[in-house]
Amino acid sequence: MKLPRRKFLRLAAGATALPAMLRVARADPVRIRVAWVAPVSNWISIWLDKKDIARHFGKSYVFEPVHFAGTPPMVTAIANNEVEVGDLAYSTLPIAIKNAGMEDIRVIAGDFRDGVDGYWSVRYAVLKDGPIKKVENLKGKIVATNAEGSAVDIAMKAMLHKHGLELNRDYTEVEAPFPAMKAMLLEHKVDLIPDILPFALDPELQSKATTLFTARDAIGVSEFVSFQARTPFIDAHRAALIDWLEDSLRILHWYLDPKNHDEAVQIAARFVKAPPERMSWVFTKTDSYHDPNMIPDLAALQRNVDMTAELGYARASFDVKAYSDLSMVKEAAKRLK
Repeated sequence: MKLPRRKFLRLAAGATALPAMLRVARADPVRIRVAWVAPVSNWISIWLDKKDIARHFGKSYVFEPVHFAGTPPMVTAIANNEVEVGDLAYSTLPIAIKNAGMEDIRVIAGDFRDGVDGYWSVRYAVLKDGPIKKVENLKGKIVATNAEGSAVDIAMKAMLHKHGLELNRDYTEVEAPFPAMKAMLLEHKVDLIPDILPFALDPELQSKATTLFTARDAIGVSEFVSFQARTPFIDAHRAALIDWLEDSLRILHWYLDPKNHDEAVQIAARFVKAPPERMSWVFTKTDSYHDPNMIPDLAALQRNVDMTAELGYARASFDVKAYSDLSMVKEAAKRLK
């Protein structure tokens, strides 16, 4: 049976246009927005400074770093699909999964660990000439945090809990951005602050403050922050995610290479608008530990998640391995060999 001429021409035109439409669709790179909190410490914040060595950037994906004051607000952003890749802390991961009900979140790679032997651990500082000489002295005092429920916050509360101090009953907590912490301590507005890089190396703060305890003292080695994506995005864009992880590994390796240290310092200094000599710690043992293959320590993360639930900040713990998909970052690492 022959088709009418007009119908045949319409079908032929559609068949001719289809390959072109597919080529356009394939050419559209996937948008990957990635969350971060601490400048430079979350090295994703300076990813774009080395985009010249990212082989897939602008082809299979485009990358956009998105800044948050802390990881708790990041949970809402992930729920609303405002970022494709989260950078949740060990403390907010269970909040996202168990409190917010996002059972489709998967850990896909590691960002950095705290408390690894020979590397940096977050410090909690008090005034040298102040009355706080031991944790018990914080009873009746005011402590600062960047965001309630953040990794920095939970580690601090875990330490105070060990010493019999509970929030609201024994001490008060106020929230403030990390850049404001020094002023709050020096102006006696709070009695203890979380002291993170790069702010911890401020000369004035170092001269007037002292470390009361560290995150390692409080909770041991921790998978402080890791990268996550939701399974619908993973299923739809696995290839693009592997390309992004491959490029991220390539950039991380560049930053970790000692021969690039001077340039890395300059990049970090420009980013935080600080003198380069204040940023000499980046990607050294004064920095937090970055696994060169971006593989998270799931055993440490399990302990961290369990503790968050025990302290009452997450409704329940869970099997971290069941909420992880490291196949993509492992595939990305294979490509670099």
